Amino acid sequence: MEKIEGKVCSIPVGPYHPALEEIAFYKVYVDGERIVDALIKPGFNHRGIEKLAMQRSYRRNVQLFERVCGICSDAHTTAYCVAVENCLRIDVPKRAQYIRVIEHEANRIHSHLLWFGVAMHAIGFDTLFMHSWATREAIMDVVETLTGNRVNYSVNTIGGVRRNITPELAKYIEEKLKIVEKGTLYLIKAVKEDKTIKARTSEVGVLTKEEARKYCVVGPTARASGIEEDIRKDDPYINFEDFDFEVCVEDTCDVYGRIMVRLRETLESIKIIRQALKNMPEGKLIADLPYPFPSEDIGRAEAPRGELIYYVKSNYTNIPERIKLRTPTFVNLPATKPMLLGNRLADAPQIIISIDPCLTCNDRLVVVDLRSGRERTVLLQDFIRRRVKL
Repeated sequence: MEKIEGKVCSIPVGPYHPALEEIAFYKVYVDGERIVDALIKPGFNHRGIEKLAMQRSYRRNVQLFERVCGICSDAHTTAYCVAVENCLRIDVPKRAQYIRVIEHEANRIHSHLLWFGVAMHAIGFDTLFMHSWATREAIMDVVETLTGNRVNYSVNTIGGVRRNITPELAKYIEEKLKIVEKGTLYLIKAVKEDKTIKARTSEVGVLTKEEARKYCVVGPTARASGIEEDIRKDDPYINFEDFDFEVCVEDTCDVYGRIMVRLRETLESIKIIRQALKNMPEGKLIADLPYPFPSEDIGRAEAPRGELIYYVKSNYTNIPERIKLRTPTFVNLPATKPMLLGNRLADAPQIIISIDPCLTCNDRLVVVDLRSGRERTVLLQDFIRRRVKL
């Protein structure tokens, strides 16, 4: 950090906790109430998932990668299965692909509504937090009925899916989609009309289009900065080329734009699911699998947080020789530094949350006063509610 004149305090955000995934450490430097610099250190928790995957069969790895993230577990299994299917030249039945699309978009809806509730809670708007999570329950009912689970769906498998959609289930899904659509429209209206939300999110955490390209951000974070990129359109997988939907882009480049992108995408996901139900083809649910042979390929998926990539290298055995994955959070994290600079300390929580980081570890922080040398650990809730005295 460059030397800054005046009284500067450093506030480390993010505990060192080995039990939580994708942990990151933020040290925020403030001059008064303004953030003047930030240091970000990800990668304190290495779980050895890639090494473990190279000791298990292709099928068993589906359950492993489903546990990389509990919120977007379907995106991980989709990207992994696509990578293996590309690598081994497996032609997946179209019906299975459409069921994957439904599962994929239901996962996106649940993730976006969960995130919106957390974002509203961070700015103290618990009413919309409750509305968002109540709406989310309808899509969770769909997921639970379709898969039998609420977190790790266990539907995707190499070459297809393990669950079918009956006409009765399709009708049930449509009824639940009406509830989600109505609730999402209410949330969009509230965000657009409420002055408090705009005051806390507009022109806060700005990431310009040029900065977004420089930091190579992905997903809603990129689209909120005016970049029209979506893997479902740019490099279609699981037959997304069959569906008509809009890539949601905002040009405000701030927290408000990231909120609107995710809420609009929720409506687009509803549209995609309805198309999949209406045009569901007949056919098998799983393809015949070949014997493995030496090859390598990648699988890309548009996870709720952005582009997710899996690399698979095969050999003559049923155990992969090499697997590598890159999550969207790892790409988006560095971009939070320019978002933070110049903003108030009180805005730091919603700025960090606005990229929807997979950082379930952020439950407390340490406040350090450089003038007195005092340190104390406080709950993140107290930080959000401005109970921290420097």
